[in-house]
Amino acid sequence: MAKTRWQRELEERYKPVPHSDEDVERQIAADPELKAAYDALAPQYEALTELLNARKEAGLTQAQVAERMKTTASAVARLEGSLISGKHSPSIETLHKYAAACGKTLRIAFV
Repeated sequence: MAKTRWQRELEERYKPVPHSDEDVERQIAADPELKAAYDALAPQYEALTELLNARKEAGLTQAQVAERMKTTASAVARLEGSLISGKHSPSIETLHKYAAACGKTLRIAFV
């Protein structure tokens, strides 16, 4: 079946922009201001990566983690999102509960 003009226009307008990790790294390296902003966010992204990896390794959904933490799935989603948004800093106790729900132990290190 032939595509309509509307479908063709949508496909052209919303065509994904291809990129790779190498492209992103090149852009960051080429712009000192972008690099500084990227580096400033590194700790938040590292913390989020740790949480998401713990949940993934445990094979759990946000809802399952929430059940184990005795909270709601939306609270777990906010917890994971808060590490990037900077709007809220989770307490150590909350991070302990999240880790335990994923079968992990929270460890904090200063390096």
